[in-house]
Amino acid sequence: MNQLHLTIHGQVQGVFFRDTACQKAREFGLKGWVKNCPDKTVEILVEGEKEDLKKMLKWCKEGSEYAKVEKVIEEWKEVEESEFGEFKIVY
Repeated sequence: MNQLHLTIHGQVQGVFFRDTACQKAREFGLKGWVKNCPDKTVEILVEGEKEDLKKMLKWCKEGSEYAKVEKVIEEWKEVEESEFGEFKIVY
């Protein structure tokens, strides 16, 4: 199983980025979480099939309707089994 850790920079807080990311991750059949960070970035840790993770990455580079994504830092790794039962927003 593949795991993708993302840090999204830009105007990504207060623009429904987390909500929409959660919907998209569930739509793609992915598990993990999304959260706002104190430095105004959004962090996502997501697991699933590589093709589905690529769809999520593509969406994150565009973002929600009102977001202005400037940069996405991605870190890929393989994991033996999933740490998560669902995809959720972490507060």
